[in-house]
Amino acid sequence: MSYTLYPLRKSRLQRSYLAVPGSNPTMIDRAIKSAADYVFLDCEDAVAPPEKEQARKNIIQALNDLDWKGAGKSVSVRINGLDTHYMYRDVVDIMEQAGAKLDTILIPKVGVPADVYTVECIVSQIEVAKGLKNTVGTEALIETPLGMANVEAIASANSRLESMHFGVADYAAFNKARTVVIGGLNPDYPGDQWHFALSRMTVACRAFGLRPIDGPFGGIDDPEGYTAGAKRAAALGVEGKWAIHPSQIELANAVFSPTAAEINKAERILVALKEAEAQGKGAASLDGKMIDAASEKMANNLLATAKAIKAADAMRANG
Repeated sequence: MSYTLYPLRKSRLQRSYLAVPGSNPTMIDRAIKSAADYVFLDCEDAVAPPEKEQARKNIIQALNDLDWKGAGKSVSVRINGLDTHYMYRDVVDIMEQAGAKLDTILIPKVGVPADVYTVECIVSQIEVAKGLKNTVGTEALIETPLGMANVEAIASANSRLESMHFGVADYAAFNKARTVVIGGLNPDYPGDQWHFALSRMTVACRAFGLRPIDGPFGGIDDPEGYTAGAKRAAALGVEGKWAIHPSQIELANAVFSPTAAEINKAERILVALKEAEAQGKGAASLDGKMIDAASEKMANNLLATAKAIKAADAMRANG
């Protein structure tokens, strides 16, 4: 193994990432009562230009008035893009007035490391000026060809960056892909046309200690399609997926949660390897298959996720 290692920057449970328009206070109130692990309050695509300022005010009020931590949730805000005149006011107003209640800021259409750096610079100054005790992380939405071309540089360059998200809709549009379906598969393509992009982003995340998250699936009336897409992402190592409708939350939670059988198998792997180690062996056999140090890492990853889910469930129950 290389002597250069990048540990996970921040561990958060993020199986389901619920998108909520900042312009709709009713939906915000419902979001905190949902089963989503993570909620992002949107200033960007889900909000029409005439509603941008009011959406920002709604988000500030929701961050301050609602007990997101008590509900067992992490909360993020998707700001407007750096190419708009809304972005700076999103960051300044939300950080100055509600930064103490915020976990992360989701930055859309990240193309180069400097895009994240710009936001982080403003956030850092506000934290110092306001004496905030918490550190607000950043999340990068990779949804352009430029962002994907620079995904490794973006992942490695920013200290607050916690996760990357694959924005399949804009990615398809910018690449002029032959589809009009958000996240769906093109039947004329022999496989999954999003596999390469999602895999590349996931590798960049894992190389530099970030959480990889899959983006939206537009078929609200197609739970089978959503589940199939989530399973493909999970197979690559992705930790969670967006829910653009409450009905998708439980689907995401189910796919990205270890099953009882998987947990049992992981526990048995650790026991078998410990017994092998006591006998001076570096590998063992379990259920007719060889297991070794890599198996131990995979088992520990799965059990860590199960532990985080159990803790979150307990917090929600007490809340």
